[in-house]
Amino acid sequence: MEISAAGRLEVRITTADVGKRVSVRSLIEHGPPGEKFTDTVGVLTSWDNGVLRITKKSGESVRIAESALVAGKVVPSAPARRRGPAASYEELARVSARAWRPVESERLGEWELRAAEGFTRRANSVLPLGDPGVPLDDALTAVRRWYAARGLPAYVQTATGAEGAQELLCAELEQRGWVREVTAELWTGPLAPVADLGGEPSGVVLSREADEAWLARYQRKGVSEVALRVLGGGPSVWFATVPGDADAPAAIGRCVVDGRWAGFAAVEVDPAQRRRGLATAVMAALARRALDEGASAAWLQVEDDNAGARALYDRMGFAAHHAYHHYRAPESSAPAGEGAL
Repeated sequence: MEISAAGRLEVRITTADVGKRVSVRSLIEHGPPGEKFTDTVGVLTSWDNGVLRITKKSGESVRIAESALVAGKVVPSAPARRRGPAASYEELARVSARAWRPVESERLGEWELRAAEGFTRRANSVLPLGDPGVPLDDALTAVRRWYAARGLPAYVQTATGAEGAQELLCAELEQRGWVREVTAELWTGPLAPVADLGGEPSGVVLSREADEAWLARYQRKGVSEVALRVLGGGPSVWFATVPGDADAPAAIGRCVVDGRWAGFAAVEVDPAQRRRGLATAVMAALARRALDEGASAAWLQVEDDNAGARALYDRMGFAAHHAYHHYRAPESSAPAGEGAL
Protein backbone atom coordinates (compact mmCIF):
# COMPACT_ATOMS: atom_id res chain seq x y z
CA MET A 1 0.00 0.00 0.00
CA GLU A 2 1.05 3.60 -0.58
CA ILE A 3 2.24 5.33 2.60
CA SER A 4 2.91 9.05 2.75
CA ALA A 5 5.94 10.68 4.30
CA ALA A 6 3.83 11.28 7.40
CA GLY A 7 3.15 7.56 7.72
CA ARG A 8 -0.47 7.69 6.55
CA LEU A 9 -2.06 5.36 4.03
CA GLU A 10 -3.15 7.24 0.92
CA VAL A 11 -5.48 6.65 -2.02
CA ARG A 12 -3.42 7.48 -5.09
CA ILE A 13 -5.80 6.27 -7.78
CA THR A 14 -8.53 8.19 -9.61
CA THR A 15 -11.13 7.52 -12.28
CA ALA A 16 -8.39 8.30 -14.82
CA ASP A 17 -6.75 4.99 -13.84
CA VAL A 18 -9.56 2.81 -15.20
CA GLY A 19 -7.91 0.09 -17.31
CA LYS A 20 -4.77 -0.03 -15.15
CA ARG A 21 -3.71 -2.69 -12.67
CA VAL A 22 -4.15 -1.45 -9.11
CA SER A 23 -3.74 -2.57 -5.53
CA VAL A 24 -6.26 -1.24 -3.01
CA ARG A 25 -7.05 -1.66 0.67
CA SER A 26 -10.64 -1.20 1.82
CA LEU A 27 -12.72 -1.47 4.95
CA ILE A 28 -14.64 -4.69 5.61
CA GLU A 29 -18.20 -3.85 6.56
CA HIS A 30 -19.13 -7.21 8.11
CA GLY A 31 -15.85 -9.06 8.47
CA PRO A 32 -14.65 -11.58 11.09
CA PRO A 33 -13.75 -10.18 14.50
CA GLY A 34 -10.43 -8.39 14.43
CA GLU A 35 -10.34 -8.05 10.62
CA LYS A 36 -11.02 -4.49 9.48
CA PHE A 37 -9.40 -4.37 6.05
CA THR A 38 -9.08 -6.42 2.88
CA ASP A 39 -6.62 -6.04 0.01
CA THR A 40 -7.56 -6.43 -3.65
CA VAL A 41 -5.24 -6.55 -6.68
CA GLY A 42 -6.50 -6.51 -10.25
CA VAL A 43 -7.48 -4.31 -13.16
CA LEU A 44 -9.68 -1.31 -12.34
CA THR A 45 -12.44 -1.89 -14.89
CA SER A 46 -14.85 0.87 -13.84
CA TRP A 47 -15.40 3.63 -11.29
CA ASP A 48 -18.95 4.91 -11.51
CA ASN A 49 -21.43 6.39 -9.03
CA GLY A 50 -19.06 5.98 -6.10
CA VAL A 51 -18.33 2.29 -6.77
CA LEU A 52 -15.11 0.74 -8.08
CA ARG A 53 -15.08 -2.54 -9.94
CA ILE A 54 -11.81 -4.48 -9.93
CA THR A 55 -11.34 -7.64 -12.00
CA LYS A 56 -8.88 -10.03 -10.37
CA LYS A 57 -6.50 -12.39 -12.17
CA SER A 58 -9.00 -15.23 -11.74
CA GLY A 59 -11.68 -13.23 -13.57
CA GLU A 60 -13.66 -12.58 -10.39
CA SER A 61 -15.14 -9.09 -10.35
CA VAL A 62 -15.04 -7.24 -7.00
CA ARG A 63 -17.14 -4.17 -6.24
CA ILE A 64 -15.78 -1.70 -3.66
CA ALA A 65 -17.52 1.42 -2.40
CA GLU A 66 -15.41 4.53 -2.84
CA SER A 67 -16.19 5.46 0.77
CA ALA A 68 -14.55 2.19 1.94
CA LEU A 69 -11.17 2.93 0.33
CA VAL A 70 -8.27 3.23 2.74
CA ALA A 71 -5.34 3.12 0.31
CA GLY A 72 -4.68 2.47 -3.34
CA LYS A 73 -2.04 2.75 -6.01
CA VAL A 74 -1.30 1.73 -9.59
CA VAL A 75 1.03 -1.31 -9.80
CA PRO A 76 2.95 -2.86 -12.72
CA SER A 77 0.69 -4.32 -15.40
CA ALA A 78 1.79 -7.90 -14.79
CA PRO A 79 4.05 -9.55 -12.23
CA ALA A 80 7.33 -11.04 -13.37
CA ARG A 81 7.02 -14.72 -14.22
CA ARG A 82 8.94 -16.95 -11.87
CA ARG A 83 9.51 -19.76 -14.36
CA GLY A 84 8.63 -20.91 -17.82
CA PRO A 85 9.05 -19.35 -21.27
CA ALA A 86 8.29 -15.67 -21.71
CA ALA A 87 5.23 -15.05 -23.87
CA SER A 88 2.55 -12.44 -24.36
CA TYR A 89 -1.13 -13.20 -23.96
CA GLU A 90 -1.79 -12.50 -27.64
CA GLU A 91 0.92 -14.92 -28.78
CA LEU A 92 -0.50 -17.72 -26.65
CA ALA A 93 -4.09 -16.93 -27.64
CA ARG A 94 -3.22 -17.25 -31.31
CA VAL A 95 -1.15 -20.40 -30.81
CA SER A 96 -3.86 -22.11 -28.78
CA ALA A 97 -6.50 -21.08 -31.35
CA ARG A 98 -4.49 -22.64 -34.18
CA ALA A 99 -4.28 -25.87 -32.19
CA TRP A 100 -8.07 -26.23 -31.91
CA ARG A 101 -9.50 -25.04 -35.20
CA PRO A 102 -13.23 -24.71 -35.91
CA VAL A 103 -14.78 -26.02 -39.09
CA GLU A 104 -16.17 -22.58 -39.93
CA SER A 105 -14.97 -19.09 -39.09
CA GLU A 106 -15.65 -15.50 -40.10
CA ARG A 107 -13.99 -12.18 -39.33
CA LEU A 108 -15.69 -9.29 -37.60
CA GLY A 109 -13.00 -6.66 -37.78
CA GLU A 110 -10.14 -8.23 -35.82
CA TRP A 111 -12.45 -10.62 -33.98
CA GLU A 112 -12.80 -14.22 -35.16
CA LEU A 113 -16.20 -15.92 -34.98
CA ARG A 114 -15.74 -19.71 -34.76
CA ALA A 115 -18.19 -22.60 -35.09
CA ALA A 116 -17.98 -26.39 -35.06
CA GLU A 117 -21.56 -27.57 -34.53
CA GLY A 118 -21.25 -27.22 -30.75
CA PHE A 119 -18.17 -29.41 -30.21
CA THR A 120 -16.45 -27.61 -27.28
CA ARG A 121 -16.76 -23.95 -26.42
CA ARG A 122 -13.26 -23.23 -27.70
CA ALA A 123 -14.32 -24.08 -31.26
CA ASN A 124 -17.70 -22.36 -30.89
CA SER A 125 -16.88 -18.94 -29.49
CA VAL A 126 -15.58 -15.55 -30.51
CA LEU A 127 -11.85 -14.92 -30.15
CA PRO A 128 -11.87 -11.13 -29.59
CA LEU A 129 -8.27 -10.12 -30.28
CA GLY A 130 -8.24 -6.48 -31.28
CA ASP A 131 -11.01 -4.20 -32.56
CA PRO A 132 -14.26 -5.57 -34.04
CA GLY A 133 -14.44 -2.48 -36.24
CA VAL A 134 -17.84 -1.38 -34.90
CA PRO A 135 -19.13 -0.22 -31.49
CA LEU A 136 -19.25 -3.02 -28.92
CA ASP A 137 -23.06 -3.25 -28.78
CA ASP A 138 -23.21 -3.56 -32.57
CA ALA A 139 -20.48 -6.22 -32.48
CA LEU A 140 -22.32 -8.27 -29.86
CA THR A 141 -25.55 -8.03 -31.83
CA ALA A 142 -23.73 -9.33 -34.92
CA VAL A 143 -22.21 -12.13 -32.83
CA ARG A 144 -25.57 -13.25 -31.51
CA ARG A 145 -27.10 -13.25 -34.98
CA TRP A 146 -24.19 -15.24 -36.43
CA TYR A 147 -24.46 -18.00 -33.83
CA ALA A 148 -28.27 -18.02 -33.86
CA ALA A 149 -28.18 -18.66 -37.60
CA ARG A 150 -26.22 -21.84 -36.81
CA GLY A 151 -28.44 -22.95 -33.96
CA LEU A 152 -25.68 -22.30 -31.42
CA PRO A 153 -25.47 -20.24 -28.21
CA ALA A 154 -23.30 -17.15 -28.51
CA TYR A 155 -20.06 -17.30 -26.54
CA VAL A 156 -17.14 -14.89 -26.24
CA GLN A 157 -13.80 -16.24 -25.02
CA THR A 158 -11.85 -13.75 -22.91
CA ALA A 159 -8.75 -13.79 -20.71
CA THR A 160 -7.57 -12.16 -17.48
CA GLY A 161 -4.38 -12.07 -15.46
CA ALA A 162 -1.78 -11.25 -18.11
CA GLU A 163 -0.56 -8.09 -19.78
CA GLY A 164 -2.76 -7.33 -22.77
CA ALA A 165 -5.64 -9.50 -21.52
CA GLN A 166 -9.30 -8.48 -21.56
CA GLU A 167 -10.49 -7.46 -18.10
CA LEU A 168 -12.21 -4.41 -19.53
CA LEU A 169 -14.12 -6.52 -22.05
CA CYS A 170 -15.12 -8.94 -19.27
CA ALA A 171 -16.60 -6.04 -17.31
CA GLU A 172 -18.45 -4.75 -20.37
CA LEU A 173 -19.93 -8.20 -21.03
CA GLU A 174 -21.05 -8.58 -17.41
CA GLN A 175 -22.70 -5.17 -17.47
CA ARG A 176 -24.70 -6.35 -20.50
CA GLY A 177 -25.83 -9.53 -18.77
CA TRP A 178 -23.44 -12.02 -20.37
CA VAL A 179 -22.79 -14.95 -18.02
CA ARG A 180 -19.35 -16.33 -17.24
CA GLU A 181 -19.88 -20.09 -17.45
CA VAL A 182 -16.43 -21.65 -17.53
CA THR A 183 -13.04 -20.53 -16.24
CA ALA A 184 -9.84 -22.43 -16.88
CA GLU A 185 -6.15 -21.57 -17.02
CA LEU A 186 -3.47 -21.75 -19.68
CA TRP A 187 -0.18 -23.01 -18.26
CA THR A 188 3.26 -22.84 -19.88
CA GLY A 189 6.57 -24.51 -19.21
CA PRO A 190 9.87 -25.54 -20.81
CA LEU A 191 9.55 -28.52 -23.15
CA ALA A 192 12.84 -30.37 -22.63
CA PRO A 193 12.22 -31.30 -18.96
CA VAL A 194 8.89 -32.88 -19.97
CA ALA A 195 10.68 -35.03 -22.54
CA ASP A 196 13.13 -36.22 -19.87
CA LEU A 197 10.45 -37.38 -17.42
CA GLY A 198 9.23 -40.52 -19.11
CA GLY A 199 12.43 -42.50 -19.50
CA GLU A 200 12.44 -44.74 -22.56
CA PRO A 201 9.40 -44.29 -24.81
CA SER A 202 8.47 -47.98 -24.78
CA GLY A 203 4.74 -48.68 -24.85
CA VAL A 204 3.65 -45.31 -26.29
CA VAL A 205 2.54 -45.37 -29.92
CA LEU A 206 2.47 -42.12 -31.89
CA SER A 207 0.26 -41.47 -34.90
CA ARG A 208 -0.85 -38.63 -37.13
CA GLU A 209 -4.51 -39.62 -36.80
CA ALA A 210 -6.93 -40.41 -34.00
CA ASP A 211 -7.82 -44.03 -34.75
CA GLU A 212 -10.74 -46.02 -33.30
CA ALA A 213 -8.67 -47.18 -30.34
CA TRP A 214 -7.67 -43.62 -29.41
CA LEU A 215 -11.26 -42.44 -29.70
CA ALA A 216 -12.44 -45.29 -27.46
CA ARG A 217 -10.54 -43.70 -24.56
CA TYR A 218 -11.42 -40.09 -25.42
CA GLN A 219 -13.79 -38.73 -22.77
CA ARG A 220 -16.26 -37.11 -25.18
CA LYS A 221 -18.32 -40.01 -26.47
CA GLY A 222 -20.11 -40.15 -29.80
CA VAL A 223 -17.41 -38.16 -31.58
CA SER A 224 -18.74 -36.83 -34.90
CA GLU A 225 -17.00 -36.05 -38.18
CA VAL A 226 -16.93 -32.42 -37.10
CA ALA A 227 -15.15 -33.37 -33.86
CA LEU A 228 -12.63 -35.42 -35.82
CA ARG A 229 -11.89 -32.38 -37.99
CA VAL A 230 -11.30 -30.25 -34.91
CA LEU A 231 -9.09 -32.89 -33.28
CA GLY A 232 -7.06 -33.35 -36.45
CA GLY A 233 -6.66 -29.64 -37.18
CA GLY A 234 -3.50 -27.71 -36.42
CA PRO A 235 -0.03 -27.05 -37.83
CA SER A 236 1.50 -30.44 -36.85
CA VAL A 237 -0.76 -32.80 -34.90
CA TRP A 238 0.31 -35.97 -33.06
CA PHE A 239 -1.75 -38.52 -31.14
CA ALA A 240 -0.27 -40.81 -28.48
CA THR A 241 -1.70 -44.15 -27.35
CA VAL A 242 -0.68 -46.62 -24.64
CA PRO A 243 -2.31 -49.94 -25.61
CA GLY A 244 -4.61 -51.45 -23.00
CA ASP A 245 -7.31 -54.06 -22.97
CA ALA A 246 -9.59 -54.95 -25.87
CA ASP A 247 -12.04 -52.14 -25.15
CA ALA A 248 -9.82 -49.06 -24.98
CA PRO A 249 -6.20 -47.93 -24.55
CA ALA A 250 -4.69 -47.48 -21.11
CA ALA A 251 -3.86 -43.85 -21.91
CA ILE A 252 -3.98 -41.30 -24.72
CA GLY A 253 -2.82 -37.76 -25.47
CA ARG A 254 -2.69 -35.14 -28.22
CA CYS A 255 0.01 -32.60 -29.10
CA VAL A 256 0.12 -29.81 -31.66
CA VAL A 257 3.53 -28.45 -32.67
CA ASP A 258 3.50 -24.84 -33.86
CA GLY A 259 6.87 -23.12 -34.18
CA ARG A 260 8.50 -22.96 -30.76
CA TRP A 261 5.33 -24.18 -29.04
CA ALA A 262 4.01 -27.66 -28.27
CA GLY A 263 0.42 -27.73 -27.02
CA PHE A 264 -0.81 -30.73 -25.03
CA ALA A 265 -4.46 -31.80 -24.74
CA ALA A 266 -6.71 -34.83 -24.21
CA VAL A 267 -4.28 -36.53 -21.84
CA GLU A 268 -6.52 -39.25 -20.38
CA VAL A 269 -5.81 -42.44 -18.45
CA ASP A 270 -7.96 -45.48 -17.71
CA PRO A 271 -9.16 -44.89 -14.11
CA ALA A 272 -8.12 -48.44 -13.21
CA GLN A 273 -4.53 -47.72 -14.29
CA ARG A 274 -3.90 -44.32 -12.76
CA ARG A 275 -0.84 -43.55 -10.61
CA ARG A 276 1.35 -45.72 -12.83
CA GLY A 277 3.02 -42.82 -14.64
CA LEU A 278 1.07 -43.33 -17.87
CA ALA A 279 0.12 -39.66 -18.28
CA THR A 280 3.76 -38.70 -17.79
CA ALA A 281 4.88 -41.32 -20.33
CA VAL A 282 2.38 -40.03 -22.90
CA MET A 283 3.44 -36.41 -22.47
CA ALA A 284 7.13 -37.34 -22.54
CA ALA A 285 6.78 -39.23 -25.80
CA LEU A 286 4.87 -36.35 -27.39
CA ALA A 287 7.41 -33.86 -26.03
CA ARG A 288 10.29 -35.77 -27.61
CA ARG A 289 8.57 -35.68 -30.98
CA ALA A 290 7.92 -31.94 -30.58
CA LEU A 291 11.58 -31.35 -29.74
CA ASP A 292 12.52 -33.18 -32.93
CA GLU A 293 10.37 -30.68 -34.84
CA GLY A 294 12.12 -27.71 -33.25
CA ALA A 295 9.77 -26.78 -30.41
CA SER A 296 11.24 -25.59 -27.11
CA ALA A 297 8.24 -24.42 -25.05
CA ALA A 298 5.01 -26.09 -23.97
CA TRP A 299 1.48 -25.02 -23.10
CA LEU A 300 -1.68 -26.72 -21.95
CA GLN A 301 -5.11 -25.83 -20.57
CA VAL A 302 -6.50 -27.09 -17.28
CA GLU A 303 -9.77 -26.46 -15.47
CA ASP A 304 -9.83 -24.98 -11.98
CA ASP A 305 -11.33 -28.05 -10.33
CA ASN A 306 -8.95 -30.63 -11.83
CA ALA A 307 -6.67 -30.92 -8.80
CA GLY A 308 -4.91 -34.07 -10.00
CA ALA A 309 -3.92 -32.60 -13.34
CA ARG A 310 -2.80 -29.34 -11.77
CA ALA A 311 -0.53 -31.19 -9.35
CA LEU A 312 0.96 -33.28 -12.18
CA TYR A 313 1.65 -30.26 -14.38
CA ASP A 314 3.18 -28.34 -11.48
CA ARG A 315 5.64 -31.20 -10.92
CA MET A 316 6.49 -31.10 -14.63
CA GLY A 317 7.52 -27.46 -14.39
CA PHE A 318 4.39 -25.78 -15.75
CA ALA A 319 2.94 -22.62 -14.21
CA ALA A 320 -0.23 -20.63 -14.84
CA HIS A 321 0.15 -17.86 -17.42
CA HIS A 322 -3.42 -16.51 -17.53
CA ALA A 323 -7.01 -17.47 -16.90
CA TYR A 324 -9.52 -17.66 -19.70
CA HIS A 325 -13.30 -17.58 -19.63
CA HIS A 326 -16.33 -18.27 -21.80
CA TYR A 327 -19.14 -15.73 -21.54
CA ARG A 328 -22.57 -16.80 -22.77
CA ALA A 329 -25.04 -14.31 -24.16
CA PRO A 330 -28.18 -13.63 -22.10
CA GLU A 331 -31.04 -16.04 -22.80
CA SER A 332 -28.70 -18.29 -24.78
CA SER A 333 -28.69 -21.95 -23.76
CA ALA A 334 -25.75 -24.33 -24.07
CA PRO A 335 -26.43 -27.59 -25.93
CA ALA A 336 -26.63 -30.71 -23.75
CA GLY A 337 -23.34 -32.55 -23.44
CA GLU A 338 -21.18 -29.70 -24.70
CA GLY A 339 -17.52 -29.96 -23.75
CA ALA A 340 -16.50 -27.65 -20.95
CA LEU A 341 -13.47 -26.18 -22.68
